[in-house]
Amino acid sequence: MRAAFLLVATRARCLMPEPLRKLTAIAAPLPEDNVDTDIIIPSREMRSTGKTGLAGGLFANRRYLDAAARTPNPAFMLNQPAYADAQILLTGANFGCGSSREHAVWALAEYGFRAVIAPSFNPVFFGNCVRNGLAPVILSLETIAGLQSPVTIDLEAMTANGHPFRLPEEARQMLLHGLDPIALTLRDAAAIARWQAADRVARPWAWLPDGVSRQMF
Repeated sequence: MRAAFLLVATRARCLMPEPLRKLTAIAAPLPEDNVDTDIIIPSREMRSTGKTGLAGGLFANRRYLDAAARTPNPAFMLNQPAYADAQILLTGANFGCGSSREHAVWALAEYGFRAVIAPSFNPVFFGNCVRNGLAPVILSLETIAGLQSPVTIDLEAMTANGHPFRLPEEARQMLLHGLDPIALTLRDAAAIARWQAADRVARPWAWLPDGVSRQMF
């Protein structure tokens, strides 16, 4: 059982996002409220359950004149030379609303985005961002409108171009160290092991002979 747990943990670490401490990058503007996950990646573009192969479908209905033929729409900001290498997205309120599809975050991350700055986020999308190494930064609409590209996001100082923002501390630690919830928990593996050892002594009836808690079943 322990070996299987360690195998899962090892595979999980192999898929960890890159740590994000300080990022200075081009910021692409998408000044629109209520950008839902179907705008971020239309359902027809989700051809697998994996995290790869999605970048081409990012904003497909806006990015292409003909999505099937992948004919670029020159008016869309990601097709403009000034924003070709953007890693930060500046957008409106309630970003990531709609369905809970994690593919929306995967598509943004695979394209190369490391942060989205918005006045507010759909809560599910916000959590998906954190788990996948994409920083969801909340600033006022007025502050976002005044940001000059390139934008510097500093997760240690918790500022964006000098403007302070907040993140739950757990989310901040996950982004800073490139952790998902399992990897974050494993940072306390020694403390967990000590508790389990003490519990086996205090409640031997709760444990199977191989050291697995009966409460796991």
